[in-house]
This record gives sequence, C-alpha cells and structure tokens, in this order.
Amino acid sequence: MSEKQLIRGVERVPTAAAPSEPSEPSGGPQPSGGPQAVDLTEIPETALWTLYQRAVEARRPDALLRDPQAVELVERIDYPFAERFGTSAVQAQVQALRVGCFDHEVADFLVREPRGTVVCLGDGLETQFWRVDNGRAQWLSVDLPEAIALRERLLPPGPRQRYLAADVTDLAWTEEVDRSHGVLLVAEGLLMYLQPAQVRALIAGCAERFPGGSLILDSVPHWFSRLTVEGKMRTRGYQAPAMPWGMDAGERAKLRTASPAVAAVRDVRPSGGRGLVGALLPLALTLPPLSTRRPSVTVLEFAEQP
Repeated sequence: MSEKQLIRGVERVPTAAAPSEPSEPSGGPQPSGGPQAVDLTEIPETALWTLYQRAVEARRPDALLRDPQAVELVERIDYPFAERFGTSAVQAQVQALRVGCFDHEVADFLVREPRGTVVCLGDGLETQFWRVDNGRAQWLSVDLPEAIALRERLLPPGPRQRYLAADVTDLAWTEEVDRSHGVLLVAEGLLMYLQPAQVRALIAGCAERFPGGSLILDSVPHWFSRLTVEGKMRTRGYQAPAMPWGMDAGERAKLRTASPAVAAVRDVRPSGGRGLVGALLPLALTLPPLSTRRPSVTVLEFAEQP
C-alpha cells in the first residue's frame, strides 16, 4: 500500500458503553444475516488470507486451533477464498501454530492482569477475542478505516471492545488506551508490511508510552521479505503484498536498540504440530541455519517508569 493510501489520525467508532461490572465472554458476534460482500485489495486483503487459513485448520477434527468464528465468517463472506488463495493443509497448520503463540501470550497476560487492556494493532478480521477473552479485560482494535469498517460490519464490538480507525504509525492512537490495569500490545501479521524505519519508530514510541507493558510481534526472515518485494510470492490467483521489513530469528536482540525503554526481548516458540510439520518443527527451531533464518514471534518487555 502506498503512503498516500495510509490515512492518518484516529477516528472513533461508536461502541457500547463499558459495563461497571465484569461481563462474561461473548459466545460470538451477532452480525446481520445473509452473504456479506467484501472488497479489499493489497495489504487489507491479507486479513481474508489469514482468516481463511484459520478456518481451514479449525474445520479439521484434529485441529490445532479452535476458531468457530473464523469458520462461520468464511462461510458467510461472499468471496472466492479457495480460488483466490488455494487450500493447503500444511500452510493452514503453520498459521495455526503461529496464532497459537499469540494466543498463549495473551492468555498468560490475562492471568497476570485480569482487567488489563489488550491492544490489537492491524487487527483485520482476527477473532482472538472470542478464543481467549476472560470476561473482564478491555480490548482495543486499531486498523485502517476500510479494515475497521469491515470489522465493525462482520464482527460487531461487544461491551468491552472498542474499534479505532487509525494508521498505527501515527501514535495518536496511544492516547486512547486505558493504562490503569496493564497493557499488552499485539502486532500480529502487521510489522512486515511497514518500512524498517517505521517499525523502529513504532517500537520506540510504544516502549516510551507504555512503561511496564509489552509488545508481541511476528516477523518474516530476510529471504522471505526479499521474495515478496521482488513479486515472487504467488500462489494460484494471489500475489502476496511486498513485505519491506524482515528480521531473521537470530537478530531479535537488535530490537532492543529501538529504544532504551525496551528492557527485554524474548523468543516465543510454537509447539506441537501434526505429521511432517510436527516432526520437522523441533529441527527448524534448533538447527542452524533454519533456526536463525525462520519466521519468528517475539515479545518485547518495556521498562517500568523510573
């Protein structure tokens, strides 16, 4: 997506008022019935790709990821998922393992901070709220206006959810975050689409604005980033957008240089898996060069305020 397509600023999306007492997790969104047409291109369209991968995995009887909302959305959205993206059980399983890393970290945060705030950056059509919500936390989704408009239509927010239309690189959205009970920032499938300088600035800005908080992010290795920039990542009818920011797993310690407020960096490794993926995963995580040049999920811990 070009710089001109990024819309700056924050637009409030009305949501229900937060209840004074903790509410139970929703059983699922209650959108209007009938097929839902979507029209997304370039980076916003990746929300449909990740949604489809989760649904493919979740449909399996031996699924690694339970995501009934993703399955329901794919069935209801008027979009040629299989024709556009193809269907790969291996690819869906790998995505489920990645998603599981994020779910585990968010669930762990909610154990430590039951009333904390989870801020999902570039949320797209992610359904994590319905997978791991504890009935007490606050959730804030931040994404570009066209993505938020689609999310509001297909996944209407509940009492403890807020949606903000914003460019995440414009840190005005940080003023909308409730910091009273701890903050976890989630950047799943986002940073690779930004320029390296934007990634560094975003990490620094978050670290300095959310002392004691943390950020979980994922990254693609340099070789994968290079292929996307060269337009060589294509499956059937789908051309993956360029991913300018890449980071090899062995480079994660460099993220601390973004700001003195980044106190610690931690690798989050997937576990489990079926068949060949399950057999090869331990090797990919431990044997170089695979272990140092693989996709990765990383947690950044921010320093407490002095």
